[in-house]
Amino acid sequence: MTRVVLADDQVLVRAGFRALLDAQPDIEVVGEAADGQEALRQVARLKPDVVLMDIRMPVLDGLAATRRITGDPALTDVKVVILTTFELDEYVFEAIRSGATGFLVKDTEPDELLRAVQAAVAGDALLSPGVTRRLIAEFAARSKEPAAAEGMEQLTEREREVMALVGIGLSNDEIARRLVVSPLTAKTHVSRAMVKLGARDRAQLVVLAYESGLVRPGWLG
Repeated sequence: MTRVVLADDQVLVRAGFRALLDAQPDIEVVGEAADGQEALRQVARLKPDVVLMDIRMPVLDGLAATRRITGDPALTDVKVVILTTFELDEYVFEAIRSGATGFLVKDTEPDELLRAVQAAVAGDALLSPGVTRRLIAEFAARSKEPAAAEGMEQLTEREREVMALVGIGLSNDEIARRLVVSPLTAKTHVSRAMVKLGARDRAQLVVLAYESGLVRPGWLG
């Protein structure tokens, strides 16, 4: 059973997400919070698998709450998926840097929300949709000049190639088809790159791909 905490200051948003998630046989909403501080209390007490976290909330915003959760050694198994709107896009790249597994726009399709929760639990990230790739590229374009990420020299040529493909939003199956290898081989290369670079999850691997200059904005096509 996947346990979820909902953090959003809009009651109707929480109610809608709860109705959808609780209708699934393998997902249970175990807590709700209307502000970031309450979200921290709920997460510390309940230790859910996934937190769906709004950005703009009173008392403590979602970005600060995310940083505290991902920075707490006692909560390393808790995955945070950011909820946002297009008006708040500028915050998403920073949220992923802070340890969020991915993000969703609030008007996302129900199936996409369920996939996001499942991906987070699996240690993957909701980074495949084209809109997400374009946004990450936009944020990366605004960031500092690329600098070699610590550990990049440890990567093999194939691992760097795979990391670049992760950076443009390809799934393991898509990477396997692109490189004509098995999905298991692609997954192994991704996992090894994450370990060598100390990436918390696939989302942070994408950030490192941009920050190191391995992938440049505009390469998405």
